[in-house]
Amino acid sequence: MTDPACSRLELLVGPEGLARLRAASVAVFGLGGVGSFAVEALARGGIGRLTLIDFDNVAASNLNRQLHALQRTLGRPKAEVLAERCREINPQIAVEAIHRCYDADTSDELLAGDYDFVLDCIDQVTAKLHLIESCHHRNIPFIASMGAANKIDPGQVRYSDLFATQKCRLARIVRKELRRRGITSGVNVVYCTEEFRPLAAGRRCEESGGTHYQERRAPLGSSSVIPPLFGLTMAGEAIRSLLGE
Repeated sequence: MTDPACSRLELLVGPEGLARLRAASVAVFGLGGVGSFAVEALARGGIGRLTLIDFDNVAASNLNRQLHALQRTLGRPKAEVLAERCREINPQIAVEAIHRCYDADTSDELLAGDYDFVLDCIDQVTAKLHLIESCHHRNIPFIASMGAANKIDPGQVRYSDLFATQKCRLARIVRKELRRRGITSGVNVVYCTEEFRPLAAGRRCEESGGTHYQERRAPLGSSSVIPPLFGLTMAGEAIRSLLGE
């Protein structure tokens, strides 16, 4: 008998498709506004194994756009909060929460999970470039998130190869750096064609000296719409790929 929680999904993808998704292992790197919604869609979308990687804790500044950000979760590791949520959605899911930072030193360990798919939702450029390059050379299927900040028009969210993107500042930087590393195609991304909006009060360029990640960088603006749409689009494309579409 079909699990009632998966009955509507099985109507859409069939028993064989559902079995494929249940057998799939997906890793999500970065669990902010993009990554948290990607995780939710994957957990509800039948994926059998999830690995959630993020070094950060839930902060009050996350409340406007991050799925796991609630008053009762403030200060807790994002990976742990999302893992608990996944288990509430699907008690049969195998989910691992890793409270660590992805970088060149941790790459081999964090990519050793025999993943069928990787979602790069990291916003730190150096780490993002390393993860993309590592997945490319290891032949791990992946999708990378480009710039979701300072944008508000949901109708301009797109999915394409990185080297066909337009009007995305982060995509331009990543494209240039990957070309230097010999990568010129095969990098699927979600991005937005909306022009980068200037902040209403200008960007704070100095660092505050705080210990929290969000306090150690000059923040950009963000909406409750664009980061979640990026995450949902990434999850949807990953699911389609895992189904062989």
